[in-house]
Amino acid sequence: MSTNKPMPVPTEISAPFWDGLKAGRLSLQRCNSCGHWIFFPRRHCDKCWSHDVEWREVAGTGTLYTYTLTRIPTLPDFADEMPQKMAVVELDEGVRINTTLVGLAEDEIAVGMRVKPVFDKVKPDGTTLLRFTGLDKTVAPRSFDEPEAAAVPEEAAVPMRQIPVGDEAALQALVSDEFTPWSNQIVVDQALIDEFARLSGDDYWIHTDPEKARKQGPFGGTIAHGALVQVLQSRLKIPLGFEVTGFTNMVNYGSDRLRFPSPVPAGARIHARARVKRVEKVRSGTQLTLEVNIHVVGAERPSVINDLVILYM
Repeated sequence: MSTNKPMPVPTEISAPFWDGLKAGRLSLQRCNSCGHWIFFPRRHCDKCWSHDVEWREVAGTGTLYTYTLTRIPTLPDFADEMPQKMAVVELDEGVRINTTLVGLAEDEIAVGMRVKPVFDKVKPDGTTLLRFTGLDKTVAPRSFDEPEAAAVPEEAAVPMRQIPVGDEAALQALVSDEFTPWSNQIVVDQALIDEFARLSGDDYWIHTDPEKARKQGPFGGTIAHGALVQVLQSRLKIPLGFEVTGFTNMVNYGSDRLRFPSPVPAGARIHARARVKRVEKVRSGTQLTLEVNIHVVGAERPSVINDLVILYM
């Protein structure tokens, strides 16, 4: 996930709630005068106005009161969560909490279903958000130490077809407006961005200074260099479904077009798909132009468009 997403800022009153989440427990305020449970955190009971309130740990089970699915991200950082399952959960104590649902397919969600809490550590520093899932579900904890996700999904596996470079008709038949299935996914985290900045010398603050980028930048945090995202294409295994054979040499001849239409926030996952845009005979051999689009996972608009020219000789 993107680590640039807006995060709650604990206050003196709400700090026990957020500290509890970090420790894997849900704590609510309860009025000692009238027994009323309180949420959101306050200095007093919102029923009898008593200031005699204390924090108590609760199980966190409850009922789904209402929900909605959002399919357009409010910020680029949320593209990797689309569609978001926004919800209001009514805990068994009677309070209602705005949250998001995880570990549930869209057709598994129903108003009135029983839910339980998920303590979702969303940042390497332990920052934890309260999510909910079905009582019968198990949600794996989030990991921040593995830069790559799983390999190409099973549904993206395409049988490899070998095409001789001299078979012009077969090569021309590859030209299509249809893109391949998606590749594997890669996390573009801040450590990777910093390493690219060190190697390239491009240490502009919008890439390397998360605090300044959060306060002054247009994207709410740091973003990856466009050139870095382009280079990562080599680690994205796009299921083309064909292999050109029978040539002596193959070279990356360059790009007819290279664009960076949208940012990749630090911490976002990217994947790619491609299509054969053009095949032509030239003096030195056969040129195949492969349009590669790299997207933040969940984003409709690509982050990189690269018309890669491959020369077979």
